[in-house]
Amino acid sequence: MLGWLKRGGNTQGWLAVSIGEAGLAHAHARHVRGARPRVFSYAADRPKRELVAGARCSTVLGAGEYDILLVEAPNVPRAEMKSALRWKVKDLVDYPIVEATVDFLDIPAESGAAAGRSQQVYAILARNEVIQGRVEQLAKAGVALQAIEILETAQRNIATLCEAPGRGAALAYFGPDWGLLTITQGGELYLTRRLDVGVEALAGDPDGEDGGPLERVALEIQRTLDHFERQFRHVAVGKLLLAPTGRSTRLPEILRARFELPVEQVDLAGMLAFSGRAPDGPTQWRLFHHFGAALREGTA
Repeated sequence: MLGWLKRGGNTQGWLAVSIGEAGLAHAHARHVRGARPRVFSYAADRPKRELVAGARCSTVLGAGEYDILLVEAPNVPRAEMKSALRWKVKDLVDYPIVEATVDFLDIPAESGAAAGRSQQVYAILARNEVIQGRVEQLAKAGVALQAIEILETAQRNIATLCEAPGRGAALAYFGPDWGLLTITQGGELYLTRRLDVGVEALAGDPDGEDGGPLERVALEIQRTLDHFERQFRHVAVGKLLLAPTGRSTRLPEILRARFELPVEQVDLAGMLAFSGRAPDGPTQWRLFHHFGAALREGTA
């Protein structure tokens, strides 16, 4: 047992961990009723030899480690949903479905006149070898996983903290060479879209050239919001949020010039209560989805 996580009160909440070349990255947090969520500790590069004790542990799968597919929900009892989805999506992936673990996320249905529309869900698939590899990797570091998150759910958890009452929030995050746009309301994920532009390309486009990365991202976000408005007329998106990027880009000013919708940059230092020093911008970017995973609700 090592001192950076102690048994007792400080081990409430969730500890989100991953292991990379730099070592063990983690964020440990819990919700606090009537106050900002509390972050007990975080680090992007702890030595792999350090162990974890007394916390509920989760990990986040990376962008290339799973598939998320929007499909019509099979008309079966909920207990049979995962089995039914296996058959529904088996031809939509390039690996045998028997080699995959399948789960799903509900998309809240609209009530009232439009409630007759077919219910849709997000089917989530990951190769068994990917999941088993992650479990074994973390077990060697003394981490016993209790949950596996995906980027979309981790991002949803942060967006939920930024929502205005009765309004949805769009949140865009950019990794090195990819992006993720989510739309949430009331803590529910309604839409997710992958973007083929990352922060490296955005930072390398200082002039916002015609047809360049900044313009392509702005256009894709606009198309997504227009599509969402048509599909979910009962959900009003109140703001567009930009996650930390770790380096300077002109994306905020480009989007503010294009949209009437408020465009806000997320600063976790103002949203979460840190027990120690709040993370700087680059660390917020590197650990963004770890913080989101640590904000998981429930016990499993």
